[in-house]
Amino acid sequence: MNDKLLSDRIQNVSPSITLAITSKAKAMLKEGIDVVGFGAGEPDFDTPDHIKDAAKKALDQGITKYAPASGSIELKQAIVKKLKHENGVDYTTANVVISCGAKHSLYNIMQVICNPGDEVIIPAPYWVSYPEMVKLAGGKPVIVNATEENAFRLAPEQLQAAITGNTKALIINSPSNPTGSMYDAGQLKQLAQIAVDNGLTIISDEIYERLVYDGGEAVSIASFSAEIKQNTITVNGFSKSYSMTGWRLGYLAGAEEIAAAVGKLQSQSTSNPTSFAMVGAIAALEGSQDCVAEMLKAFDQRRHYIVDRLNNIPGVSCLMPDGAFYVFPNISGTGLGSLEFCQRLLKDSNVAAVPGSGFGADANIRLSYATSMEQIEKGIDRIEQFVKKI
Repeated sequence: MNDKLLSDRIQNVSPSITLAITSKAKAMLKEGIDVVGFGAGEPDFDTPDHIKDAAKKALDQGITKYAPASGSIELKQAIVKKLKHENGVDYTTANVVISCGAKHSLYNIMQVICNPGDEVIIPAPYWVSYPEMVKLAGGKPVIVNATEENAFRLAPEQLQAAITGNTKALIINSPSNPTGSMYDAGQLKQLAQIAVDNGLTIISDEIYERLVYDGGEAVSIASFSAEIKQNTITVNGFSKSYSMTGWRLGYLAGAEEIAAAVGKLQSQSTSNPTSFAMVGAIAALEGSQDCVAEMLKAFDQRRHYIVDRLNNIPGVSCLMPDGAFYVFPNISGTGLGSLEFCQRLLKDSNVAAVPGSGFGADANIRLSYATSMEQIEKGIDRIEQFVKKI
């Protein structure tokens, strides 16, 4: 192959290890192999009927044409209302851009804020795509290890020590993928103030905000003060809370300058998100939230079961997550690194898990409990037997 065929940019990017594991597991299933998949961050529930019905009605009404590149005004209005009443942040529709998933929103943000050499601080463990998005934008991901002893939360002194003259932004994901850890308001406020004092943009990924347990509440960083709000770009979407992964709808809210830049970029890349899907998203925000409560109740039961089981396996320990639908057990007591552990687990026991190395934590693996209790029980039984054989 011509070594000049591909750009340096794409050759410097790693593929998603989560999608790779999920793809391998699906291939095995097609071969008739009984694989238990803990890989994908995708709820096993169907999209709620009232959301599907709204999209079907939109199709019947002919809402199948181009929409504004940055999203429909109707969905933007619903998002503005949601952010004000639920998150305590006042925006106008000029501050909002709707994209093809929260992942797309994050990618767009990196493209419009990063210049070559700009540094973006990313606490580890991190979602696998954050560093790659920064690299694709010509920036430099600066990984700061949040310790398991601190429940994988970035400490203020760690943030302060990581800031240099080239630091452009900080990414915060609360509740977190892959750990399920969540910052409380006081912890977030400390980090936000350090970021603002140093002129950093805060990228707050709040995609799991509705999936919080034990009466907890996810707090939006932008709600703390006008100054912090001005420096914050809030990212959210519909995939996780409403089981709308395939609908590909997410959004950001930030300063008008940021929103306009992202809108301009999107007009030259994807154009608008799917028109009739946006009608479904309005129904998600404005309709009954009982569907979210039902999913959360099921996730909570699974959370307790999987953590209890994992903590009873010799060589394995697991923190109780505050939110999302992942556990991030420490498997260092088995003597294996995360990649070898997951490769052997899939090959020998037909269980798909994601190596923590892809999240910046080789002592851990990620298991998603967004699957049935039957599958969880079977999968943990197999993990238990696998570890005993090591």
